[in-house]
Amino acid sequence: MVDALKRLGFDLAVDAAAQSVQIHGNAGRIPTAGCELFCGNSGTTIRFLTAICTGSPGTYTLDGVERMRQRPIGELASALQALGGNVKWLGSPGFPPLQAGGTGLTGGKCRFADVQSSQFISAVLMAAPLARCPVDVILEGPVTSEPYVRMTLAMMEQFGVSTTTVADPKSAEALRTIRIPAPTTYKARNYAIEPDASNASYFLAATALTPGATVVVKGLGRNSLQGDVLFADILHQMGAELVLHADEIHLKGPAKLSGLSINMNAVPDMVQTLAVVALFAQGPTRIFNVGNLRVKETDRLAALETELRKLGAQAATTGDGICIIPPSKVVPARISTYNDHRMAMAFAVAGLRVDGVEIENPGCTAKTYPEFFRDFFAAVGLHGIL
Repeated sequence: MVDALKRLGFDLAVDAAAQSVQIHGNAGRIPTAGCELFCGNSGTTIRFLTAICTGSPGTYTLDGVERMRQRPIGELASALQALGGNVKWLGSPGFPPLQAGGTGLTGGKCRFADVQSSQFISAVLMAAPLARCPVDVILEGPVTSEPYVRMTLAMMEQFGVSTTTVADPKSAEALRTIRIPAPTTYKARNYAIEPDASNASYFLAATALTPGATVVVKGLGRNSLQGDVLFADILHQMGAELVLHADEIHLKGPAKLSGLSINMNAVPDMVQTLAVVALFAQGPTRIFNVGNLRVKETDRLAALETELRKLGAQAATTGDGICIIPPSKVVPARISTYNDHRMAMAFAVAGLRVDGVEIENPGCTAKTYPEFFRDFFAAVGLHGIL
């Protein structure tokens, strides 16, 4: 994302040591009239940038790795086109590579129904203030990963753009409209980014699998904007001791964990971590309403089924979920990661309980957490491994 913003002509000063980035805005316009953007396998990057590029005059080409060309983005394009944006397919319709840009967003109304990714909605919301007229984003029914939509709206408010949400009291399908004023401009500010709740899940899971172990995660708690803090409560439902403060999570590993049946539509990025924890629980675990995992960095449901079976579990997927029956004894195995950072980090947790778990291509964690294995080994007392 940083590289793409630089290619778009924005002035970014990155201080890796201080973990900070200074960004100079350009009043809602992209400085460069056209360029090519390579987004790797980052769905977040290509989705957010596609929306921003349609909101500014110019012509921009967006592409990624081969897997990215298999990840659908047509729903986002349709919403942007309904708002006057221009998206042109350069390969298979509905998939990258694509060309975005033109004369900017007009405004008006767009609709999302049974959306595959909340990031499509977030992308439109963030770009909407660039439109020439107000924008109504109409949500027709439940939204996958809806906490991320709420987080987007909260951050827009923090950066000076107030939105309104109106629900239809007559609708049984959670019909509601989010209205964004436009044209309007975000206000510059200094912003402290919360710790990554998704990445914190691996340390919470490690604690839950270690009877008597404790962990304190600072900077996350009941006041967090991120929906993935719910993972701590899921572990609590399985038996872990939990104290949730405003900005801290305290978790203690129990003597035993129990399987559960759970709808994880709100927190699908936590499914892989929970699936590994389920290996060591008593009784089966059923995870459902997460069909969008099939269009992530890999088909995460199919990948989980394959790798959990290597460790001795009975695992069976459906169209939108997976059922895991833990084995009497988890066996060591070499885990394929499918170039998916969350597969690598989640299955590393199993190595705390089973000698001989090997993780292929551990470098894939660089996508979101380059120092994961160093930090993970240090957290569990294995210093000097790397």
